[in-house]
Amino acid sequence: MAADTIHHRTCPLCEASCGLELTIRDGAVLRIRGDRENALSKGFICPKGSALQRLHEDPDRLRAPVVRRGDDPATATWEEVSWDEAFAIVEEGLRGVQQRHGRNAVGAYFGNPGVHSLGAVMFNAPLIRAMGSMNIFSASTVDQMPKHVSSGYLFGNPLSIPVPDLDRTDLLLMLGANPYESNGSLCTAPDFPGRMRAIRERGGRIITVDPRNTRTAQNSDEWIPIRPGTDAHLLLAMLSVLFAEDLVDLGAIAEFTSGVAEVAAAVEPFTPERAAAITGVDAATIVRLARELAAADTATVYGRIGTHTVGFGTLASWATDALAICTGNMDTPGGMMFPLAAHESGRGKGRGRGFSTGRRHSRVRNYPEVRSEFPVAALAEEITTPGDGQIRALITVAGNPVLSTPSADRLDAALGELEFMVSVDPWCNETTRHANVILPPPSALERSDYHMAFFALAVHNFADWSGPLFPTESLQESDILARLALIVTGPEAGTDPQGLYDLMIDGALQSAIALPDSPIADRTVADLRRMVTADPSRMAVDHLLDIMIRTGAYGDWFGAVPDGLSLDVLAASPHGVDLGALEPRLPAMLRTASGTVELANPAILDDIARLDATSATPPDPDALVLIGRRDLRSNNSWMHNVNVLVKGKERCTLNIHPEDAARLGLVDGGEAEVASRVGRVVVPVEITGDILPGVVSIPHGWGHSLPGVRAGIASGRPGVNTNVLTDPEQLDPLSGNAVLNGIPVTVAPV
Repeated sequence: MAADTIHHRTCPLCEASCGLELTIRDGAVLRIRGDRENALSKGFICPKGSALQRLHEDPDRLRAPVVRRGDDPATATWEEVSWDEAFAIVEEGLRGVQQRHGRNAVGAYFGNPGVHSLGAVMFNAPLIRAMGSMNIFSASTVDQMPKHVSSGYLFGNPLSIPVPDLDRTDLLLMLGANPYESNGSLCTAPDFPGRMRAIRERGGRIITVDPRNTRTAQNSDEWIPIRPGTDAHLLLAMLSVLFAEDLVDLGAIAEFTSGVAEVAAAVEPFTPERAAAITGVDAATIVRLARELAAADTATVYGRIGTHTVGFGTLASWATDALAICTGNMDTPGGMMFPLAAHESGRGKGRGRGFSTGRRHSRVRNYPEVRSEFPVAALAEEITTPGDGQIRALITVAGNPVLSTPSADRLDAALGELEFMVSVDPWCNETTRHANVILPPPSALERSDYHMAFFALAVHNFADWSGPLFPTESLQESDILARLALIVTGPEAGTDPQGLYDLMIDGALQSAIALPDSPIADRTVADLRRMVTADPSRMAVDHLLDIMIRTGAYGDWFGAVPDGLSLDVLAASPHGVDLGALEPRLPAMLRTASGTVELANPAILDDIARLDATSATPPDPDALVLIGRRDLRSNNSWMHNVNVLVKGKERCTLNIHPEDAARLGLVDGGEAEVASRVGRVVVPVEITGDILPGVVSIPHGWGHSLPGVRAGIASGRPGVNTNVLTDPEQLDPLSGNAVLNGIPVTVAPV
């Protein structure tokens, strides 16, 4: 028997990015536990991380390309083929649609698992550019697009997202977030619960605003229940109090912040009394929250899914940051701060072109593009509505929109109308069962790992890289996406992705050489390229990452900064590299045209007026609204085929308050029919006092009952798809984000 070996890497299963210690015996994972020496996570691990090898070993995971034989996904069979044969079929399918109908006839959808893969993060963009299609969609518009838009308007860059400085704050105000279950989102904070406990232990306070008394709320100093979808009213009322009581103090960023007077005038009508009638939060509490925020030595305002997936998601997202700005808690230790990841340059002139949307519009409903994509709620209609630009072929990468997007049954039917579909995914799931070809990338243990997206959102600056743990016969995800990019480019692009890799590597090096005051201005691309590609065992994504790290804020600049970072340094640091606490970055990182933090963007002021106009009608006290919820052992739909994560008590249930259950004749453990304007489901009932009366909840990401899915565990505990109930016509107009919370429903016993 071979000796056990110990390996370290970062968990890729949620945004927390915890360090793992894996014990390997005879080519298999024997044990996974938290890496106690990891500078960011310090040994923390959740149930998902400890089950990582179960995903790797899942017998339903595809190890080779498969081609669907048969037109009906419910009865079709799948045949394993070689990579060359698979790409030949893909080439015929995609290029055929392009030649018959034009480039816009090929659309693409990118799911959130892709952001956990370095290959997808690096090569999704080249694929999109090669497609030359306006029909691009992603999971961002069911999740986080409001934060991108509000950050773009405030700071000029939709990726400049401030995170709560959890380790130094005195007051944490959270809305629509449940990090005890989610581990945090748009905020990379391993052991978020432990960081919350530390706030209270050092004398700070935590206040959670949520329609449910979640585990997070139960471990806070105060739970404030609120009617779903009304967060913007609460936040604007708090801003109104700050201005009315002369509590506004912008602190260090006052000299480069604009629009304060315009915001003061815009929020004046939103009195605490008016907000109380809409939110269910009494006026005295609203006033007290504003005063506490202003009086705290340091404070953070963190809003997440519950505040984003509503009709005023962008406005609520803007308002959380506006509160931090107006109380002097933006870009200051203990407040909302901007991380600086190892792959980021940290350079900036303090101004730029700014951020805008609507450079083009969707064909059917005229939705404006946001960050070069359309709302995914429009995907089904763009497939089924005839006319120029109709989507007739689709590429999906690491996503399951049939479960995760509005009016999901409509999209499921629409996918059946496509002329061709190819999916980059390791499973035959509810979405990929419609594909003509599935191209499976390797497992998380068979690829290089660096959490590019999440280190840029970390509450403490940190870097960590690891190479593949196991060999694989599969193509790397970067190779798959590069081959797809060559196919949609046209026959002149060839079939060898090395040409694309060379182009990207040389371009990255030339850009670094050409930077003002570049430490490598006297070097040549050829010279630097030899240094980057010296290790032949590393892949193209590693070479590109090495360039980004070496020319980043902490980089060695190819020897010009002797103690700087490189991929070699990270490879020699199995527990990661501590890059220090967050530091102020404004105004240098601003990209607004004015060179200021622009509080009063016209789009935001218009949306405040829209909110004002919709506030005339108070909520119906007898109506029921639906919200989602998370579970620590689940991450949307892609964790449900691991028995250890789904066994035990049924978790896909309808949470309902005892008063509502009694009024409607529901019994605990019975079944209820839940209906919205667009659909209905039957779901087990779970009566609980931990939810606001008038609110019901079903978790997101279930519904594994469709025929043709190859997921033995998930199909045995299918649950119901709550997105059958979400309305594709209800969107946040500024971001195109779907409204997944606060959905009007009726509930009746079965």
